[in-house]
Amino acid sequence: MLEFFHALGVPVAELWGLSESTGSGAVNLPGKIKIGSVGQVTPGMELKLAGDDEILIRGPQIMKGYRNQPDRTAEAIDDEGWLHTGDIGELDQEGYLKIVDRKKELIITAGGKNISPANLESKLKAHPLIGTACVIGDERPFLTALIVLDPDVAPVWAAQHAIADSSLETLAHNEELRAEIQSAVDETNGQVSKVEGVKKFTILAQDWHPGGDELTPTMKLKRKPIIEKYADEIEAMYAR
Repeated sequence: MLEFFHALGVPVAELWGLSESTGSGAVNLPGKIKIGSVGQVTPGMELKLAGDDEILIRGPQIMKGYRNQPDRTAEAIDDEGWLHTGDIGELDQEGYLKIVDRKKELIITAGGKNISPANLESKLKAHPLIGTACVIGDERPFLTALIVLDPDVAPVWAAQHAIADSSLETLAHNEELRAEIQSAVDETNGQVSKVEGVKKFTILAQDWHPGGDELTPTMKLKRKPIIEKYADEIEAMYAR
């Protein structure tokens, strides 16, 4: 999307911050935009990564604390004044920050590998047929994924392939469509390490709606409810 705007001559860029830092954190400054990052640390602030790659920031814009919540404040701001943001990031050699995931969202496999599900889900959703994806693997031997078809694209794809019944329920079991999704999974796996690859997936026969059991009103995954609701489908992927 950003590349599209830049091609039009509109230099749209990302930035990153928190309420606790008065909105400050990192920013792509005019003339120094790096697409795919949220920019460099905001002038006047300091930023670094902890041992687990959690983003820490410090500076005059950081809050004094949560009102009447000293214990919570102590958890967020350490003795040296660093705010522990709860975000996992990457820094390149020029100091440009990339947001990877929320710390609490990270998957820790049975082998002890920390993996960002959001990163994999984003890559999977790059395929037009995939509307939503939820990667599973916490304390599991390998990663799996629940795939939800795009309700607008899937019927068009079905028509192009002379499939009369374009309902999501039918398409979820169509072998030709499954092969198409497998190609998307293979492409994603080719962009990450072997341990980060999705080994198995299940195409669900229904759509997920904002504010429903699986998604928040802002389209974020409700991971715990998803894992509980689709426990049978998840266990089947690890059983076979």
